[in-house]
Amino acid sequence: MVKLTCLADICLIPIGTPTPSVSDYIAEVEKLIRESGLHSVLHSAGTTIEGPWDEVMELIGQLHERVHEMGIMRVQSDIRVGTRTDKKQTPEDKVNVVEAKLLKMNDKK
Repeated sequence: MVKLTCLADICLIPIGTPTPSVSDYIAEVEKLIRESGLHSVLHSAGTTIEGPWDEVMELIGQLHERVHEMGIMRVQSDIRVGTRTDKKQTPEDKVNVVEAKLLKMNDKK
């Protein structure tokens, strides 16, 4: 059986922080993601994590645990997960395909 890989886009939201800014919590989360060894891409509304399903899901649980350890009693995450079995595709690959199509659209003008 082939090990299922995925792309998980996660937006982790600490609830009940002392100030409106959550960048300290997100920096801690991003540090754990980068230390995990899984490929990831940080963006303005979250992070896309690429890797084996079990490892990605375990990491997401660790991210929640870390924010709780920082004194936050409630953590909410919005997660979109995609899988493919026909080919390997990175987050950058997905963006590059759309960018290439946009260039072709512009060339036809």
